[in-house]
Amino acid sequence: MIAPRPYDVLLDTDIGSDVDDALALGVLLGSPEVSLRGATTVYGDTLLRARLARRLASLAGHDLTVVPGAAETLSGREVWWAGHEGDAFDDLSGERVRDDIGAPGFLTESVRARPGAVDLVAIGPLANVARAVAHDEGFVAGVRTLYLMGGHFGPGAKPEHNILSDVTAARAVFASGLRTVVTGLEITTRVRIGAEGIETIRASGPYGTALAREIDAWTGFTGEGWSVPHDPITVLSMLRPDLYTTERGTVTVADDGVTSFHPDPDGTVSLVTDADLVTVADEIVSRIVRASEGVR
Repeated sequence: MIAPRPYDVLLDTDIGSDVDDALALGVLLGSPEVSLRGATTVYGDTLLRARLARRLASLAGHDLTVVPGAAETLSGREVWWAGHEGDAFDDLSGERVRDDIGAPGFLTESVRARPGAVDLVAIGPLANVARAVAHDEGFVAGVRTLYLMGGHFGPGAKPEHNILSDVTAARAVFASGLRTVVTGLEITTRVRIGAEGIETIRASGPYGTALAREIDAWTGFTGEGWSVPHDPITVLSMLRPDLYTTERGTVTVADDGVTSFHPDPDGTVSLVTDADLVTVADEIVSRIVRASEGVR
């Protein structure tokens, strides 16, 4: 059996809004081929988000370095989904986060230490990533690949939250030349983690129990009996590329946040156009269970 490719990973997240960020963190923590080097938080109450990420990682037995990042958008658009899931946890104020360096500095410092070896997973609005691009001219060349959840491509495309929340930042990232794999809503909305998967996660250990509680809160908010794992699907595009089909090109972002893909063999963006979504959903649940059980 061929050993899985090792991944040094940085996570940029708006954890604390939709529960899928916490699910994505679980996938990373439950993947033995991943060394999660740290996380940055973005959009709104980034200190709360950072403390929540620390608490969740600790439930899976990890001492995760987390840096609060950009609270405001580059576009000036008002933050309307600041984060609420941390309300379910007691004493988050005691969680130790790294406050001696900003998110752009942490991201660029981490990449500069291992140029060409670090993958960046971005699953929130893109202010931190855009600022890192501007902060260090070597950042773009130093990142191995950016894996991005964002946009909506194809017929009937609509603005997607991560892009719409900060169009200025999204444009800067897509124009930067970063080698990027992007997964849009037309893929992620085809996947469901239903009641059986949720209960499997709930029974798996402390991390799974906490996640299931967050899923319950989220499904109670949406009125749906399932979870759509947008962000974990993006994580799996890195870890299981054999399950995904992509097309090379470029991406532009309109003023209203609608994204457009332009095929180009010389483009730096690879758009996910299809995936084995049944296997992807199974992998998400099994890796979260592994994280919750403390298996590496």
